[in-house]
Amino acid sequence: MDLEEAFQVVGEFGRHQKRMITILVFLQIYMACQSMLIILVGAVPEYHLELVTDGVDGDITQSVKFTEDVSSIVTEWNLIKHQAYKVNLAGSLFFAGVLIGNVLFGPLSDKIGRKPVFLTGLFFEVLFGYGTALAPTYELFAVSRLLVGLMNGGMALVCFVLTQEYVGKSYWAMTGTLTNMTFAVGIALFGALGYYVRPWRNLATVANCPGLLLFLLCVNLPESPRWLYSRGHKEQAENILQDFALRNGKGRIIVKLRRAVSTSAPDAASPGVFQLVTHPILRWRTVVLMYVWYACSLVYYGLTLNASEDKGNRYLSVAMYGLVELPAYPLCMYFINKQWAGRRKSLANFLVFAGISCLLTMVVPASGSLLSATSLALVGKLMVSAAFNIVYVYTSELYPTVIRNAGLGVCSMSCRVGGILAPFVPSMKSLHASMPFMVFCLSGISAGCLGLLLPETLNKPAAETLDELSSPTYQRILEPQVHLLEEKHLIDHNGADSD
Repeated sequence: MDLEEAFQVVGEFGRHQKRMITILVFLQIYMACQSMLIILVGAVPEYHLELVTDGVDGDITQSVKFTEDVSSIVTEWNLIKHQAYKVNLAGSLFFAGVLIGNVLFGPLSDKIGRKPVFLTGLFFEVLFGYGTALAPTYELFAVSRLLVGLMNGGMALVCFVLTQEYVGKSYWAMTGTLTNMTFAVGIALFGALGYYVRPWRNLATVANCPGLLLFLLCVNLPESPRWLYSRGHKEQAENILQDFALRNGKGRIIVKLRRAVSTSAPDAASPGVFQLVTHPILRWRTVVLMYVWYACSLVYYGLTLNASEDKGNRYLSVAMYGLVELPAYPLCMYFINKQWAGRRKSLANFLVFAGISCLLTMVVPASGSLLSATSLALVGKLMVSAAFNIVYVYTSELYPTVIRNAGLGVCSMSCRVGGILAPFVPSMKSLHASMPFMVFCLSGISAGCLGLLLPETLNKPAAETLDELSSPTYQRILEPQVHLLEEKHLIDHNGADSD
């Protein structure tokens, strides 16, 4: 039997898989707290400058007087005026670390396995997270955020892949949606946590503690049977699937997998990032997906980080920007499983509507009515959250198993470029008040249009190997117009080789 048939026999989403997915999904709350930490620990309270005269020498110096009772890195290290950029820099360093982690850990987990890379990243993220809370200087704080981001980038990527590879393909959309929905809940919970834990060092410590508990729970998770199968470890994959069946209450079932098409020997070199450039089909998909991921990240994190600049209760604003995502997930779950919408059209439409919402913020009052810039920004956040959820699931389905993590890693790397730039986009208000939302608008609409160039994957089998992806049989099940485009790339590539 093939791998999908084996999952149907042992249980595509049995009680054992539900337990494993629950642990991985709850990990999203921890990751949300780490990703959004700078919003509250870098909060800028109201302040004014006072002139102080030295009683002995008569020298006049400036003293900062904070008028709000807020504990943050700004108040501890006086990060105002010409030092204010350091707050955004710390946020950007986190996403720069995530980018590096995606590049390093994505391909590594395709080579040595999902589990060792995942556990290593989680362990060191927790360790460096405590370093953030204890940092005595801004410089060490910034370095700790870079290192936390580095580990987060590797661990989060593999965590998402495991939520897909532990279950049958028909449940990929659901597990991907649960993952992103829990991240949104994590943002809201972080806002509530910040309200009750005001000192920034205590907040950083409390937000980091769940990671330690979850690490202990993750130690007993098995290796991905899909990764084992794609790497030629057929017997180990069969043993794990048989264990799934036993723990799912199916009894002792003998699972015999057929060998994957052109499966390489365990010690042979596996496809790497280079294949994303040289393979004619993957090259086209990767270029489009990289831009879509970049746009999703720029708009998503730009709008979320902008919550700290909203007037009023900053803790409520953070929670609202998290809670507004929740309706997006059942909404996108409905559309991506409908034949008339699917993954491709749903992704494109949500991105375009996110861009239009950001465009409309420039022509309505900033606040004071139901149709205000704030409410439209929340609608934009809802739309881009739906698009972000879809692109995770969609990308997993577009890449074969043997190179899925490398593909996700490269796309996520592009995503983090958007995350690095996002903290600085609000500062473009100095050029023009509407400039940040114009950037979000153009990014969303252009990414939505490009997404229409990708093939539909709804109710289509997932490729396990590169040979299977290139096979005429697999290509014919793609949509005709996309198939012709990718086939042209394949013919051109083969023609160049023959020359």
